Amino acid sequence: MSADDWKRQAAEHALQYVESGMKLGLGTGSTAAKFVDLLAEKVKAGLDVVCVPTSEATRAQAAGLGIRLSTLDETPFLDLTVDGADEIDAELRLIKGGGGALLREKIVAVASQRVIIIADHTKRVETLGTFPLPVEVVQFGLAATRDMIESLAADVGCEGTINLRKGSDGKPFVTDNGNYILDCAFEMIEDADGLEDALKLIPGVVENGLFIGIADLGIIAGPMGVEVLSNEDPDFSVETIA
Repeated sequence: MSADDWKRQAAEHALQYVESGMKLGLGTGSTAAKFVDLLAEKVKAGLDVVCVPTSEATRAQAAGLGIRLSTLDETPFLDLTVDGADEIDAELRLIKGGGGALLREKIVAVASQRVIIIADHTKRVETLGTFPLPVEVVQFGLAATRDMIESLAADVGCEGTINLRKGSDGKPFVTDNGNYILDCAFEMIEDADGLEDALKLIPGVVENGLFIGIADLGIIAGPMGVEVLSNEDPDFSVETIA
């Protein structure tokens, strides 16, 4: 099976947690897109859900497939959000934002009673940081904000190259919220909680791609089957389904 197949497998497994009448958050990225495709098939078959997308790209995909959409202003509380991740560790801590939607993804996730992360096995890591951490920043004072990120990150043991994300046209990538993204190649984030706290101190930082204490379930598909990680029980559990 290919990575594309594993993404679809994880998305299929997540569908079992969706019930008619639910208010859903729809994630952004290649794996989340698989879930949106599969959800649309269920909607055509009669599943009644209303969904809040985490990006304009997801909104366009879902609308084109006939999924009923809302906003957090209209629907401020969600039953479930299903989203992908760029990295996921054993404690269900994540790096997200490779698709540039980290701010809306975090807002939607926190507005949800339950958050399920779907991924292929290549996203599973022992320590976060191999994937550059996206940090969404305002355009004003970019150089000062970048320097402050570098300084405070170093204080918690994170050092590496910090690059302004560019689009395919070579110009700075602009998020759906009109901001820039700095990709921080720290390689290894030993103190994710400390780094998140440090980034929150910087005025020019809108949000960062560390999702800590947010995910409830992780569904990871790979050569050994589907692995389900849970943070919902007092005893942290891992289940592998062939």
